[in-house]
Amino acid sequence: MRTVAVIGAGQMGAGIAQVSAAAGYHVLLSDIDLTRAEAGKSGIAKQLDRQVEKAKISRDDADALLGRIQPVADYAPMAAADLIIEAATEREEIKRKIFENVGKVLGAEAVLASNTSSIPITRLAQASPDPARFIGVHFFNPVPVMGLIEVIRGLATSQETVAKIEQYGAALGKRLVFANDAPGFIVNRVLMPMLNEACFALGEGVATIADIDAACQLGLNHPMGPLTLADFIGLDTCLEITNVLFTSTGDPKFRPAPLLVKYVEAGWLGRKTKRGFYDYTGDVPVPTR
Repeated sequence: MRTVAVIGAGQMGAGIAQVSAAAGYHVLLSDIDLTRAEAGKSGIAKQLDRQVEKAKISRDDADALLGRIQPVADYAPMAAADLIIEAATEREEIKRKIFENVGKVLGAEAVLASNTSSIPITRLAQASPDPARFIGVHFFNPVPVMGLIEVIRGLATSQETVAKIEQYGAALGKRLVFANDAPGFIVNRVLMPMLNEACFALGEGVATIADIDAACQLGLNHPMGPLTLADFIGLDTCLEITNVLFTSTGDPKFRPAPLLVKYVEAGWLGRKTKRGFYDYTGDVPVPTR
């Protein structure tokens, strides 16, 4: 495997591109247009500049890594890719359209993967040209820091496809865990009900934002509280995943908290909009209620 293509140059896609290039792969990075793909590469350059300043990477190595990332405007160059990873927004209709389009140039031996965090892989594979070569590879944010990849095989995913992803994950130095094709897989099946319950607790007046976060951070020995984490993930993403869990299982325990829905409707999506459960416009995040 020599060339990896990443579709989606946002935070997740750029992170996947960065760690792939760091492992020596030639990376094709795309988005809805070349300008956004180039912006994704520029974001990676800024991350690397900070690492150079902290002496975590040499300037020569940073430049070499960036040199292996090629922004592209469309899917045509991906015909040469050994692995294509979709890292678009967590909406099934968008992902299926991507798979239909990139499937037209997918190489005869290439693997097509989705970075979905909750949508069933077997169902997504229906939009691919060859479900045997389709698989889930769920990275975690921030990708260069987090050491985990969830690997999810669909009903038709071949063992050869799994082996290729195992090789890729090893090259990246990530720990691979394997999940059955169940809604939410492992991490989000456990995590999202917790974040959602924190939203219920806040909405019902159990405690303040600061106290809910402090209680879970210190009482559960977590690196950050659930509302801080929800802001970091993006409240819209949390709602999308929770809705997938709810609609896929029909289990009322996954019903989205009304307050979470209200924040998303207000456009308060967390860090990326500078407001969620915390206000991020100043130097220090401040609880909004």
